[in-house]
Amino acid sequence: MRRIIPKKIHIIGCVGSGKTTLARNLSHQFHIPFYELDNVVWMRNESGDIKRPNEERDKLLGTIIRSDAWIIEGAHFHNWVFQSFDHADLIIFLDTNDSKRKFRIIKRFVRQKLGFEKANYKPTFKIFKDMFKWNTNFENQIKPELINTLSQQYKDKLITLRDNIEIHKYFN
Repeated sequence: MRRIIPKKIHIIGCVGSGKTTLARNLSHQFHIPFYELDNVVWMRNESGDIKRPNEERDKLLGTIIRSDAWIIEGAHFHNWVFQSFDHADLIIFLDTNDSKRKFRIIKRFVRQKLGFEKANYKPTFKIFKDMFKWNTNFENQIKPELINTLSQQYKDKLITLRDNIEIHKYFN
């Protein structure tokens, strides 16, 4: 029996967990557009990113989730994102190992600085350091609350995947 592919997928996880890569791969595989929550929060500008007003951010996210199919990815776990969880057919929590995330943060920064990988932001040393802070904060503070909330409110559509092998098994 063939698994029915969900048309509305929300991927959440820490920086370096593989959210964007998974979203991009699923988007290509299933022909579903994907959206990065960072690009919902920030207006990208060559002179520097500008944070959208909350009303504009919420309206943009609302427009996305009212479409027929989407993949949304991001580390954001705030009240304004819950409309995406509510409308998702599937919520994927990428609970990647902490050391793997740290390695990926370093690898991404080096690749971006060398011009081998595109960045939606200017890859500065400050952002590089911030990613490690965000990683620690996610692991110690956000993750326990995220697991508790998602497993209680969205348990019927939540899956937790820890590595590429589990991801591959789930989608193939």
